[in-house]
Amino acid sequence: MAPQYAPSLRSRLAPLLLILQTGFIIIAALCFENKETNKLDRKSFFHFYPEFQDVNVMMILGFGFLCTFPVRYGFSGSGFNLLVAIIATQWALILNGIDSWYNTNIIRIDLKSIVKAELCAVSALISIGSVLGKTNPVQLTLVALLEVTGFALNEWLLQTLLKVRPPNSIMLLHVFGALFGLMLTWILYRDGSKQGFEKEKFDKKSGLFSMLGAVFLWMFWPSFNSVLVGDDQTRLEAVCSTYLSLAVSAVTAAALAVLSSPRGKFNPIQMQSCILAGGAAVGVSVSVVQQPWEAMALGFTAAILSTLGYRYLKTHLLIAFECHDTCSVLSTHGLPGLLGWLAQLVLQIKYCDDHTVAVRFAVFHICTLFTTVSLSLSMGIITAFLLKWTFWRPQQNKKCFDDQAFWEVFTHKSQRKKKNRNNKTITENHLNFYSVNSMFCVLQFPNLVVRK
Repeated sequence: MAPQYAPSLRSRLAPLLLILQTGFIIIAALCFENKETNKLDRKSFFHFYPEFQDVNVMMILGFGFLCTFPVRYGFSGSGFNLLVAIIATQWALILNGIDSWYNTNIIRIDLKSIVKAELCAVSALISIGSVLGKTNPVQLTLVALLEVTGFALNEWLLQTLLKVRPPNSIMLLHVFGALFGLMLTWILYRDGSKQGFEKEKFDKKSGLFSMLGAVFLWMFWPSFNSVLVGDDQTRLEAVCSTYLSLAVSAVTAAALAVLSSPRGKFNPIQMQSCILAGGAAVGVSVSVVQQPWEAMALGFTAAILSTLGYRYLKTHLLIAFECHDTCSVLSTHGLPGLLGWLAQLVLQIKYCDDHTVAVRFAVFHICTLFTTVSLSLSMGIITAFLLKWTFWRPQQNKKCFDDQAFWEVFTHKSQRKKKNRNNKTITENHLNFYSVNSMFCVLQFPNLVVRK
């Protein structure tokens, strides 16, 4: 018989977090240094800080609330998202500064370097959506460390060997995170996933908070796609393209949600996934999307792919390949990211006049995708096999999607029991008091007759 309570993580999680944070502090003391600013940098700081805050809102509030749709997983969905985000960002700051440390023995920190680290951390936030509710915080911490390491390595390979520009290499985070998460959920498959977990459901309250997360992501996605773009004109084009693509994908997703529903109604979980597909598609191809109609066509196609993936591909992966993708990250990020990669290839060849240059770009572009896919799949498999080790104390199936496995949560039922227990204690005390008084009266007045 399985134990009634989830295993305690006191001897696993606390030492791991304390060791990691101590190591980060020591590295920061030895290598980090704030970048010096001049008057021109101060002016750019006031222009860059709002976009920095937009990325923070997307990471913490957007992805955090998006993971709260399971009815009993609100604390874990938002809390573990914050934990993974801040650990992954600190680790990405160190990894992204290795080149600078190798040349100057100093890692210089400014807002731009922090934003780059946060974008690397987003790939980990995407991946944990595939195993949402089925992993504990120790396993999620390991996912953050290993995935950010793999993503930083992929970024270095693309920029060093294939000469890919930094914004283009970083925006492949959608493809990298989705495929990494797919390997995690495939190898960490749990028996009973096909029948569905008991607590893997949503109600009005949890669905509302999750939709709020999708709204935050939808609102701030233009800043997310344009934060690393260089000149002002290209940044303006990136913002406009992202907004138009998101708008079209939202309308298309709403229409397809009604068409694909047997009762002709909206599915809130499907809607909040599919309305974001346009942002992921344009993010990968933002450097070549120049015309508004191109962005709108991308959003339209991405919404169709995402809806079909959510309705049919997610179920097929579960039945045929035993991949239980909780948040359907393959449909939300993976397929739109691959569509954006294809659009970048087609549009770049379209705008290229030289046939030789076009062929060379196509070869390098295909190598870029091959490198990203290969590294994400291999790192995902290695990480998943590491997480299967029972040393990390994974929770039982009946404790999946349950806050009570990790948080001190007092439900209405437990509060009612506690109240009844207190009332019972008060009643017993009153009875004892009255019985003591009665005995005292009998001893003092033995001849006293009590008439009924």
